[in-house]
Amino acid sequence: MEDDMVEVPRFFICPISLQIMKDPVTAVTGITYDRDSIEHWLSTAEVAQCPVTKQSLTKDSDLTPNHTLRRLIQAWCVTNASYGVDRIPTPKPVVTKSHVMKLLRSLKSPEFYLISLNALHLIASENQKNIQCLIESGTTGAMISFITKLCKETSTRKVVGLGQALSILHLTWQNVPEKKKSAEFKQDHDQFIDSLLWVLASDNMIEDDVVVEVQTRAISVLGMVMEISSTSVLERLKFEFFKQTVNVIRKRTSPQAVKAALRMLIDVCPCGRNRMKIVEAGAVFELVELELNGLEKNVSELVFGLLAQLCSCADGRAQLLKHACGIAMVAKRMFRVSPGTDDRAVHILLLIGRFSATDEVVAELLRVGAVSKLCMVLQVDYAPYIKKKAREILRLHSNVWNNSPCMPIYIQTK
Repeated sequence: MEDDMVEVPRFFICPISLQIMKDPVTAVTGITYDRDSIEHWLSTAEVAQCPVTKQSLTKDSDLTPNHTLRRLIQAWCVTNASYGVDRIPTPKPVVTKSHVMKLLRSLKSPEFYLISLNALHLIASENQKNIQCLIESGTTGAMISFITKLCKETSTRKVVGLGQALSILHLTWQNVPEKKKSAEFKQDHDQFIDSLLWVLASDNMIEDDVVVEVQTRAISVLGMVMEISSTSVLERLKFEFFKQTVNVIRKRTSPQAVKAALRMLIDVCPCGRNRMKIVEAGAVFELVELELNGLEKNVSELVFGLLAQLCSCADGRAQLLKHACGIAMVAKRMFRVSPGTDDRAVHILLLIGRFSATDEVVAELLRVGAVSKLCMVLQVDYAPYIKKKAREILRLHSNVWNNSPCMPIYIQTK
């Protein structure tokens, strides 16, 4: 705008930003401000007060839209467009709790629930303030109940609206205070977990064009539920939970879904008999196959993190050794991803060397290059505890590997 050619009326200017107001609102003190400026002022000030009058205000003080002033500003902008003044669009109506709660009540109506879901999703997608309004109106708990009910009542027809509901839940859940997340479950955890597992298992019951999107959101939400679940809930997870989570990895539902599944399995693995259940679900085979296809660095770190936990039990090691490329994959990925991955790879090889080292396995460790990689660990600048593990493996079977040119002499002679 060419300021030297046009004079802006003083009452068009926000007292805080000193710019033309786009969405003028009047505080209870009678002073008008631009909405964004006064809301930011009130949310960040140590003592909430009117910037002009210094009278006390509350953080959530009522702000009344000044429609008359807004229309005057818009008319003035149009009149002075030739001077380079930009037109100010009419702001969207502010989302209120009463409006959100009306939409939530409409979820109970078979005729209107899709309209309500679309409206709620649009509201949640606009800005952080809207998400906070949704949370305060009870949207998170309402979505949990809605998803549970929708999955439970479905029989033969395809489910419509799951994608929006899961997306709304995902957006609001991330902003719910940690201490209040458990309170959002007004019903048993198990019912909601079963609903999410149903989503993961029911490809043919979800609209074809959104299957990947819906199942990706479902596994992400399931992971968030596991994060706030008590130890007792984690210890009694059903085998179906692990079956469907591993199936996400098997199907390669999406890169985001695979990452979410890996993180979740790592988190729940130490609880109860979960490690055995994960192995029984076929996770070791799928992890090897996943890694053989070539992955991003952060995904490989997750794979090796989970694999290291699973190989701490005999069945897990047996599944790794049963895969024709199991040991070779572990050896091949060393020095190609990250020091953290190398640490876990050495740990896996140590577990195999200690507890599962048949003559065939010991020979294969040499043949696929695992021995030479362990020797390299001793030569690089790695943490002492990693070198200690590598040295232990080499010493355990030095009588078999002592003819290998890569074996250090001081290990062969001890």
